Amino acid sequence: MSLTKSERSIITSMWGKIATQADAIGTETLERLFTSYPQTKTYFPHFDLHPGSAHLRAHGSKVVAAVGDAAKNIDNVAGALSKLSELHAYILRVDPVNFKLLSHCLLVTVASHFPADFTADAHAAWDKFLSVVSSVLTEKYR
Repeated sequence: MSLTKSERSIITSMWGKIATQADAIGTETLERLFTSYPQTKTYFPHFDLHPGSAHLRAHGSKVVAAVGDAAKNIDNVAGALSKLSELHAYILRVDPVNFKLLSHCLLVTVASHFPADFTADAHAAWDKFLSVVSSVLTEKYR
């Protein structure tokens, strides 16, 4: 699946705004993930999963930074996320479905932070982009 020129433009344009609130968006995305899909908590037994905890803030920042790396390398998402894909497949052994759940939570969080920018075209572009990210993160499982 490849992104159109218009979709790429939407992603890179919105990424500039998202980056200014990356920590808050990352934390909120994880809070939403753990609330909506509590089974995902099993990968974080050593974390304090209470809303706003230092663990959630730190990991949320990492998650959004990885999405940022993908957005900045939109023409080579696979290259940008290769090491992260290996880590999650071979070391952490995260169930691949969780990337789709996380993508959905990030999509909802971005929409709630930027309602005026989150048009139908932006929604479609971000959904497609996050599908690409999820696909890249799960390709080492195959």
